[in-house]
Amino acid sequence: MRHFTLLLCMVFSVAMTAQKKIVWFDAGLKAQYGAGGLYNAAVGSSANYDHLISTGYSYGAKLGINKNYNGLSIDVMRNTAKQEFENKTITTSAPTITTANWSSWDIYTLFRNSQNMGYFEIGPKISLIKKVELSADGVNKTEVTEGFNDKVFSGVIGFGANIMGTEDRFSGILGLRFEYGFTDFNKEQNVATNTSVPVGDVSIYADGYKQSNIAFAGVVFEMNWGIGYYGKAQCGKRPKFIMF
Repeated sequence: MRHFTLLLCMVFSVAMTAQKKIVWFDAGLKAQYGAGGLYNAAVGSSANYDHLISTGYSYGAKLGINKNYNGLSIDVMRNTAKQEFENKTITTSAPTITTANWSSWDIYTLFRNSQNMGYFEIGPKISLIKKVELSADGVNKTEVTEGFNDKVFSGVIGFGANIMGTEDRFSGILGLRFEYGFTDFNKEQNVATNTSVPVGDVSIYADGYKQSNIAFAGVVFEMNWGIGYYGKAQCGKRPKFIMF
């Protein structure tokens, strides 16, 4: 009877592990690239200026804390992005392209559901802005970091699938991620002095001030490793951390 009880405990433990009905941890390296930049409704409706398609990229690491198929993913990534604005009233004295370049540390806290070799994620992101530069036609870069907010909050949604490996040991994951900033990149009080206006022309706000919102849509690739989980190695013993 004793041997039978031990056997049942072992079978139950294996079944729990296979179904991931335990708290388990993973970590990974990731990178993303895609279309991104700043959207300003005043620029969008202006007859004199227009947004150009711009790009951004990030790289960093993640830590996952999971139970069953659901978990919390914490990403820390170094971001570099830009937005180009076209001056459609071209004259010999005015630049045709104004570019805003910025870098930041981005911290994501995402709910993540992973099953059937795929995932879905949603949650907030905070961008800690480190440096902002403006340039005209690619030259005369001027640092204007003080004219922009040092923290920007965004919403994030993404999904993807495992393209190599397994879910619990090592996996290569390819997905899509969409982000949109809910707080203003500009410091509104500095608009009157052109300190933080990306196009350098306050006339675009003739109908009232409009926010500049950071946006991104692109591809994200993740190399992910399972670290281990808390569970019972044998019946009757306290839970402990077990490496994969």
